[in-house]
Amino acid sequence: MWNNLPLDILAKIFSFLSTESLARANSACRHWHRCGRGYLLSTGSALTWKHPPWFVAVPIRSLSACCYVHNPNSDNWHALPIDFLPDPVRLISPIGGGLILLRSTNTTVHQLALCNPFTRQYKRLPKLNISRTNPATGIVMLDPSRGASAPAFRVYVAGGMSDAPRSCGTYESTLEAYDSVHERWRIITLMPVEFAVRLTVWTPNESVCCDGVLYWMTSARAYSIMGFEIGTNKWHELSVPLADRLEFAALIRQNGRLTLVGGTCGGAVSMWELGEGEVWSLVEETPCELGLKLLGRKANWGSTKCVGTDGVICLYRDLGSGMVVWREMKDKGRWEWFWVEGCCSVRGKKVQNFPIRAVLLHPNLAPSHFPD
Repeated sequence: MWNNLPLDILAKIFSFLSTESLARANSACRHWHRCGRGYLLSTGSALTWKHPPWFVAVPIRSLSACCYVHNPNSDNWHALPIDFLPDPVRLISPIGGGLILLRSTNTTVHQLALCNPFTRQYKRLPKLNISRTNPATGIVMLDPSRGASAPAFRVYVAGGMSDAPRSCGTYESTLEAYDSVHERWRIITLMPVEFAVRLTVWTPNESVCCDGVLYWMTSARAYSIMGFEIGTNKWHELSVPLADRLEFAALIRQNGRLTLVGGTCGGAVSMWELGEGEVWSLVEETPCELGLKLLGRKANWGSTKCVGTDGVICLYRDLGSGMVVWREMKDKGRWEWFWVEGCCSVRGKKVQNFPIRAVLLHPNLAPSHFPD
């Protein structure tokens, strides 16, 4: 009976499967493989709204030939070989369609690339118009064109140290952007030198885009936020709650709003939401027992990192330390806190603990369209 099901009915059934279940279905027989491949190519990331994103952890240093992913559906860790990457990389940001933006670490000049760790595809972006080191980087998703087989996005690069000859280490006071549709970089605007300095020296994390504004967290105590209005090319600065007391701070977008996550000495990790008039409102704090479990023997929150997207926020430190997760449970109509064990072994094989940088990603098994 299953072999004789029409392709449209079988594709409808496949639409309810998680990524790992769809992969198993594709390997069942030729008929299912043909249907599953056609479904993936036609829908791209259509699975994203039905299942929670996976936690993808990449070593900060080249300590492993794998990245490690946590599947929230089965609560399991998996190792994905990244030997297809030609250079050591630093993870920057997720992009729609299962893609990740990376930066090459074997050169000081800012060189960006895209990859899909599940399909082992990789593509270098063109070189910037201005060679620069250590700039701030941000992603803005664009409305896809009709019939597009890949997500449309724009990469913004701001500040950095000039790599031009005889530059004497000057700060680069320009902002340029890469458009994935036209596949080229262009200079957008000049920026105040003091902003270029802060984005170069005190911006360890990438930006968050919300309501047409790119926001970067600056880590110079006290913390502050820099914003770039895309439509007007204007810069402005935002204050941060408890700015001089936070031991770590991160920005995420949550349900369409800019959200600040930070922890204070002797206190919990708090989450604030930016409202009208650029006023911050406290929305949640981590449960004390989960916070203590994440800290372990650490005396402060300084090594804590955060990633988040609509419906889930994850606090983590390194690969083996475990995670504190705040997730929206739509079937229950509320948010709940969870503890996720760290990755200490995969299929019985011990995994070395090391520092990581992570993103939340909806796996996409469809081949990504990388133009030549």
